[in-house]
Amino acid sequence: MAMSSKQGKLFTEINITPLTDIFLVLLIIMMVIAPTFQSMDNSISIPEINSGIAIEQKNAIISITKTGLMYVNGREINPETLVDELTALRPTLEKPEVVVKADESVKSAEILRVMDAAQEAEFKKLIVAGEPLSKKEQKNLETESLKHKKGA
Repeated sequence: MAMSSKQGKLFTEINITPLTDIFLVLLIIMMVIAPTFQSMDNSISIPEINSGIAIEQKNAIISITKTGLMYVNGREINPETLVDELTALRPTLEKPEVVVKADESVKSAEILRVMDAAQEAEFKKLIVAGEPLSKKEQKNLETESLKHKKGA
C-alpha cells in the first residue's frame, strides 16, 4: 500500500522499527529461558530395560564388581589371566559368546580389557548385559569366592 506525502511523492518504505522490537523481545525471552532447559538434563535418569533377549547360561559370563573383582561363571579370577581362562573355557561352550555383566560404577577401560581378552581368546560374539550387576549378585559372588578360598 503506497501513501502519498505532502509533496505528492509516494511513500513505499516499510517501517521496520516495530518488527525489530519484536525480534529483540523474543531474543531476550529465549536467552532467559534457554538455561533452564540445560539444567533439566541433570535430572534425567536412564530407564531400566523391560525387554530384550534373555541371557543364556550356556555362555561365558564375566562379572565385574564395583571393587574391580572379576569373575568368570561365578568363579573369581585374576584379571591378568582372563585370556587363559577364556581360552580354556571356550571348548566347553555351545556358542563362542562372552557376556559381560558389570556394576554401573566400573570404568569402561575394564570392559575394553574384557573385549580385548575375548577377541584374543577367539570368541565370536561379545554381549554387554543391559542390566548391570546387582548388589545382591555382587554379594553372592563375593561370598561364594570366600567359600572357595577357605575350602582350598
